[in-house]
Amino acid sequence: MLKKLVAVIGLFTIMLAACGQSGIENALNYDVEDFNYTNQDNQAVGLSDLEGKVWIADFIFTSCETVCPPMTYNMSQLQDKVKEEGIENVEFVSFSVDPTVDSPEALKDFANNYEIDFSNWHFLTGYTQEEIESFAVDSFKSLVKKPKNDDQVIHQTSIYLVDQNGVVMKDYDGVSDVPYEEIIADIKKIQ
Repeated sequence: MLKKLVAVIGLFTIMLAACGQSGIENALNYDVEDFNYTNQDNQAVGLSDLEGKVWIADFIFTSCETVCPPMTYNMSQLQDKVKEEGIENVEFVSFSVDPTVDSPEALKDFANNYEIDFSNWHFLTGYTQEEIESFAVDSFKSLVKKPKNDDQVIHQTSIYLVDQNGVVMKDYDGVSDVPYEEIIADIKKIQ
């Protein structure tokens, strides 16, 4: 009997380790470095403002000719699904990867092309190109690079799930085949 109990406890411990304390299998566990940027309404938004809330993040820019429009549409769909599920304390954050072009006003104009609730979605700018490139790599392990003499910025197209402590837990395809149900289930696991 004791051997069975020890075996069950051992199996349970292995299962918890595989999922991490959050319940997210193979959690990324990237710490988001502290930031304080400007949103589409010219308001300061920092990591401390998101503390205690789960948040969904992506990297976009307003003059993007390819992936950013579908990513923003998909994020708006996710925002709707979170509301439909009645999940509270979830924020959405889109970091501009072209901050010299993307003023708060440009970000607001871009976002107005989508059905977005701005009460919990921040489109952020107010940093240098070098800062966002470094921030993306350091916090999200995500490539951002603006080539010289080109108005298109190279960036990854993931949607990121960040927990209440500013830890990136998971990433998902943000352009096509967005796993909405999986993201919703993962949000519920860490709330």
